[in-house]
Amino acid sequence: MVLPQNHSAYFLFCLVLPAVLALLTGCASLRTDKSHYAGMDAMLAKANYPAAIAKIEAAKEKSYTYKDRAVYYLDIGMLHHWNGDYEKSNEMLEKAERAIEDNFTKSITRSASSMIMNDNVLAYAGEDYEDIYLNAFKALNYLALGQNDDAFVEVRRINHKLVQLESKYDKVAQKMNRAEEAHESFVPGKSHFQESALGRYLGMMLYRADYKWDDVRIDLEKIDRGWKLQPDIYPFPKPDFSRSTKRISVPKTRLNVIAFSGLAPDKKATTFYIHTEENIIVLAGSSENYLGKQNLSGLSIIPWEGVNEGYHFKIQLPYMERRPSKVARIEVEVAGKTAQTLQRLESLENVAVETFSIQKPLIYLKTITRAVIKGLGAEQAKQEMTKNMDSGVGFFTRLAADLLVDQTENADLRVSRFFPAEAAIRELHLDEGIYDIKINYYSTSGRLLHSDERTGVRLEAGRLNVLESAYLN
Repeated sequence: MVLPQNHSAYFLFCLVLPAVLALLTGCASLRTDKSHYAGMDAMLAKANYPAAIAKIEAAKEKSYTYKDRAVYYLDIGMLHHWNGDYEKSNEMLEKAERAIEDNFTKSITRSASSMIMNDNVLAYAGEDYEDIYLNAFKALNYLALGQNDDAFVEVRRINHKLVQLESKYDKVAQKMNRAEEAHESFVPGKSHFQESALGRYLGMMLYRADYKWDDVRIDLEKIDRGWKLQPDIYPFPKPDFSRSTKRISVPKTRLNVIAFSGLAPDKKATTFYIHTEENIIVLAGSSENYLGKQNLSGLSIIPWEGVNEGYHFKIQLPYMERRPSKVARIEVEVAGKTAQTLQRLESLENVAVETFSIQKPLIYLKTITRAVIKGLGAEQAKQEMTKNMDSGVGFFTRLAADLLVDQTENADLRVSRFFPAEAAIRELHLDEGIYDIKINYYSTSGRLLHSDERTGVRLEAGRLNVLESAYLN
């Protein structure tokens, strides 16, 4: 290592470097820690849910602080669902729902005051798709427990949240726009997600079990509406529901198979660079036009009154990254007879990406605002600190300040890890009785990836027979 020639610079170097390292080490709360998820995908692929639960519980105190409690409840609640611990799953998902609601309510009141705070230090308020689908899995839990009325409550919660989905961020944007630091108007994105096929399908089955055929018709019409109005969410053929409305009588009974596959998207960070001109911010690093401003060759041009030219900052922004699934086809086989292919019903990963787009402009503009405020403040501080220093001392002081500012700009990558990517369905009409059933998952090449074997499945006429399966790979 080459030492600075100036002794005072060297002395300051020895003081500043350990201080900076200590600060960076203490900045763990400013970045998302996902180390406790290592090896988890392999456990899920083998359906080793008890091991996954044990790993999350072991990481509870270290990796899930109080501000991350919603993530913990979502993670552990979903794992208990896959493990068949339906009461425990509902207990945890109920806590997740309350934490999400409480944290989002607080986020509205703190929107202006938290303008310059890194999102990682704030309590996690959940992604919208998590908040919606936790009710779907609570409904499935209640169905497995034979509590149909409680399942109905969860289905209604899904529909209620979808009605409020777009407008819920209007108040957040209004609070941000009143902040002293706001230079540009905060406007939430638009969402076309108004109908959940999975939620409506669960409702349809419940209504049908109560012989409410008009309500069955309405839910199926809502599913049809979703396919027509939401092509980005449902880019695949709509399932054939003709058997859903067919009246059957004893000894025939219905078996509704619901199979989940893959894993919902993860959050990743992308790095952007801010360059300033007189009254202008230039955002470089992506060709996506996040804020609807002029975009040329990956440069977003944003008017920013009062900023001077010649400043350069680095920021990180989150985005949803899909996790490819190996599953291409799912079949159900009953008593060794000819298998029937399940039909895709819901793409939870499409919904995750779509709903994230609502708050994305708010996240991005807030991040840019915070970076500019901190960056300009750091530049002023560096000038004040170094104006009477020689060049060597000034260099290390500026280096320390720049490192510290960079370390406080990390994207909030918190997201639950155990929601599936897709849901598929098949309805079978069978005689009452006890059956051995297989749900087989195949790759694009036709290779059998996983076989979920269920023995002694009792089907009864006049009741709701739902068989749920999953291969999270």
